[in-house]
Amino acid sequence: METFEGYIFTALCSTNFLVSCLLFSRVTREQREPYMDEIFHVPQAQKYCHGKFNEWNPMITTLPGLYLVSVGVIKPVVWLADLTGQVVCSTAMLRFINLLFNCGILYLLYLLICKLHSREKTRTTSRRVLSALSLSTFPVLYFFNFLYYTDAGSTFFTLFTYLMTLYGCHKASAFLGFCSILFRQTNIIWVAFCAGTLVAAKMDEAWRVEHTKKKDEKSPPSQVPLSFGGAKKVMMFTLEFLTSPAHVKSVLLVAWPYAVVAMGFLGFVVFNDGIVVGDRTSHEACFNFPQLFYFFSFALFFSLPVSLCYHRALRFLQALKKQPLFFLLVTGVSLLLVWKFTSVHKYLLADNRHFPFYVWKRLFQRHELVRFLVVPVYVFAGWNFLDSFKSRSLFWSLAFLACLLAATVPQKLLEFRYFIVPYLMYRLHMPLPSLPRLIVEFVLYTAVNAATLYIFISKTFHWPDSTATQRFMW
Repeated sequence: METFEGYIFTALCSTNFLVSCLLFSRVTREQREPYMDEIFHVPQAQKYCHGKFNEWNPMITTLPGLYLVSVGVIKPVVWLADLTGQVVCSTAMLRFINLLFNCGILYLLYLLICKLHSREKTRTTSRRVLSALSLSTFPVLYFFNFLYYTDAGSTFFTLFTYLMTLYGCHKASAFLGFCSILFRQTNIIWVAFCAGTLVAAKMDEAWRVEHTKKKDEKSPPSQVPLSFGGAKKVMMFTLEFLTSPAHVKSVLLVAWPYAVVAMGFLGFVVFNDGIVVGDRTSHEACFNFPQLFYFFSFALFFSLPVSLCYHRALRFLQALKKQPLFFLLVTGVSLLLVWKFTSVHKYLLADNRHFPFYVWKRLFQRHELVRFLVVPVYVFAGWNFLDSFKSRSLFWSLAFLACLLAATVPQKLLEFRYFIVPYLMYRLHMPLPSLPRLIVEFVLYTAVNAATLYIFISKTFHWPDSTATQRFMW
C-alpha cells in the first residue's frame, strides 16, 4: 500500500467506523431488547460470559464461534476498564462486536481487491478504495452489523480464509476456515472453494500443457467451446486428472491442511448425525434448485451499476441469435426445475417481519404462473453472472459454480443473508469497475441501507396476539 493510498484508506476506515457508530447508537436506543434471533444468541453469549460453557439453548442451530469470540474480546476489556454491573455482556456490548468485524471486513475486502486485481496498474487507487468501501456497505451484510447475528463474523473469517489462500498461507487459511465453520457450518463450502482454487490452478496448468502438445490454436488454452462436445472434453480431462496419482499427489502436497479440516468436519457430521446442531426441524436440506435462480436475480440487482451496460446487453442478444437451441434448452430445463423443485419454507409464508415474505407474497403468490413467467429473467441473470467470469480460468469458474450450487440449492428457506458470501465472492472477482460505476454502486447501497434502517427504526407494528413491537428487516 502506497503512503498516499494508505492515508486515504485510513481516513475512510475512520469515517466509516464513526458513521457506523452513530447508526449503531440510534438502532440500539430504539431496540434495546434482543430482537428476532437475538433472543437466542444474546442469552447464550451471556451464559458464556458467566463461565457457563456447558449450558446450551437447543433452539440455536450454529456452533458457538460468535459467543467464544465475544467473550474473548469483552472479558479483557471488562478487566482493563474495571467494568461491572449490567453493562458487562449487555445486548449493546455484544452487538458492538459486529461493528468491529465490519472494520475488519472493510480491510480484508481492500486487501482482496488489491491481490485479485494487482495486474491493473493505472488509476486504480481510488477504484480499489471505493470498491472496498462499497462492498463493506453491501446492504444485507451492513444491516446485520447492528444486531447480534453471526453474519458479520462468518463473513469476516470466510474472507480472511480466502485471503490467506491467495497469499499461499494454507495452514493459516485452513485454521481460519475452521474458525469460520464455528460461526456457520455451511462455511465448509467456502473452505472447499479455497482448496478448489488450488486444484483448479493445477488443472489449468495441466490443460495448458496438454493443449500446447496438441498445438490447438483454435481457442485459448483455458477455454472450451460452449457446446456438448466442449463439455464432454472437460469431463474426460477432469476424470483423467483426478485418477492420475501424480496429479493427486501434487494437489495433496499443497491442499492437505484443507483436507484435515474437511476430515474433521466429516467426523463432526457423523458424531452429530447431521450438520445442524439444536433445532433441526426448521433447517432440513432439500433440492431447491430455484434458490440458484433467486441468487442470480439478487446478484443482478445489486451488481447492476457495475455489471450491466449496453455492450453486455448487445452480447446477450448476439448469443441468443448465435445459439438459440442452447438457450431454449436452458430455458426448458429451468422451467422444469421451477416446476418440480420449488420448495417453500413455512417461515417464508408466516413471518411478515422479513422482506422475503413480501417478495414472495407480492410477486410469486399473485398467480401460480408467475414463477414460470420470470424464468427468462433468470436466464438473463444467469448469463450476466457467468459473463462476468469470462476473464477467469475454466476450472476456477467450475469450482466456484460447484460451491455456489452447494451453498444455495440445499437451502429450503429463501433468506437473503445466505447470499452474502456468494455475492461478495462474485463481486470481488469481477473486473475492477470504472470510478463512475463504483460511485453509482455506492450510492445505490447507501440508499438501500438508509431505507432499510429507516424502516426498521420507524415503521414498527404489532401482532394482534402480542404487545411486543415488531420491526421489518432483511
